[in-house]
Amino acid sequence: MSHEAISVFDIFKIGVGPSSSHTLGPWRAAQRFVSMLQDRNLLNNVKGVKVLLYGSLAKTGKGHGTDIAVQLGLAGDDPVTFAVDQIDTKIRDIATKKKIKLMGSHEVDFDPEEDIAFLMTESLPFHPNAVSFLADMQDGQSIAETWYSVGGGFVIKEGDTGSDKEPIPLSFPVNTADDLLHWCIKTGMAVHEVVMENEQAWRPDTDTRKGLLQIWQVMKECMYRGCHTPGMLPGGLQVKRRSAELNKRLLKGQTYSDYDGWLDALQKGGNDFTYTLDWVSCFALAVNEENASFGRVVTAPTNGAAGVIPAVLQYYIAFCDGNKEEKIIQFLLTAAEIGSIFKKGATLSAAMGGCQAEIGVSSAMAAAGLTEVMGGTQRQVLMAAEIAMEHHLGLTCDPIGGLVQVPCIERNTMGAIKAITASQLARQSAPDYAKVSLDAVIKTMWDTALDMSHKYKETADGGLAVNVPLSLPEC
Repeated sequence: MSHEAISVFDIFKIGVGPSSSHTLGPWRAAQRFVSMLQDRNLLNNVKGVKVLLYGSLAKTGKGHGTDIAVQLGLAGDDPVTFAVDQIDTKIRDIATKKKIKLMGSHEVDFDPEEDIAFLMTESLPFHPNAVSFLADMQDGQSIAETWYSVGGGFVIKEGDTGSDKEPIPLSFPVNTADDLLHWCIKTGMAVHEVVMENEQAWRPDTDTRKGLLQIWQVMKECMYRGCHTPGMLPGGLQVKRRSAELNKRLLKGQTYSDYDGWLDALQKGGNDFTYTLDWVSCFALAVNEENASFGRVVTAPTNGAAGVIPAVLQYYIAFCDGNKEEKIIQFLLTAAEIGSIFKKGATLSAAMGGCQAEIGVSSAMAAAGLTEVMGGTQRQVLMAAEIAMEHHLGLTCDPIGGLVQVPCIERNTMGAIKAITASQLARQSAPDYAKVSLDAVIKTMWDTALDMSHKYKETADGGLAVNVPLSLPEC
């Protein structure tokens, strides 16, 4: 059976905001370009580098920090480990000196204003998110590569079909939701158990568990940091951060010094519906305010939708007695598998599919994960994912000013709430009577993406992006 092998750590990536496709992807592409030069012993012969941004990367690249990302990638910095509080300093230093150290070692002339081109009217046919790197060599020759950032931090080099790569054999090959259900029925395993078996193709179970807990640790730190950082978001829209103020209001003067103390404090408020609803919104706002501020986040499955899964998992931990490592691992395994099925059958790129490909997918992932840990059946897990996506179909991507702020941040709160509702509905339903399957909704999402006008696909050419004055704050 032919299948595409996607690991849970392909779906969940640690990186830097504000966008997986416009920040993390180009950053990775730049890293790979200079790594190629180094591997071919050509790095020290480079005289200069130019970067060409096409399509959506050009139109919303400034707002998404694409120019910043490619500079850091060319410099050899890694988004997983680079100190985010040093980004401004490093970028300012490059602009001032008009020089960049490729891979941190070989310095060449580089003026970001001249050597990064935003080709607003040009788009390459394979994907709207395209970037070309051109290295001029000392001997007068030049080397060029074009990369595509296809969503969720995934990148593909032009001409790289992947056919030369050795296929990774999985115990339970999965391309569709029906495939996943087949293996669950055949083996009697829960969804997370099937996924864990497949992860053994990459690493031992102990490493997978450790890695997933690290993913949750980064999510926790991001959420906690966002809930305690007031102020305005960068970018010029003058959008006020809300999570810190909401956090303070909900806790009513309670004191604590760390995440565990914070969790204990918020749990003391009970589980009244409006109280719980406010917290879910606060969790999601916190993550995406951090994302908008070039903070460290987990792509889940994208940066623009990074707040949905942490918010729903934190809801489960705080209000459903779910603060258990094994349950956290089960949630993330299940969510990741749903994300990989969407990637295989449709897209995780807003530049290809609108916001349904980001918030819609993240909501489906979170709904599935929550249903799994709340004791839902395998069919209910898939039903929850379907319900969540069904009610995001057609959602456009229309970021004001090209920034991942309005309406992106609030949409994470809506995606989280829809995920919880979808899980509730699925667990109170008989999936055998459902009219729409998860595979059907994935196909519909892709059909909708193909029909959607390009101006609603992360270009800032339509919707709120053209109907709201840039000087008008969101709140």
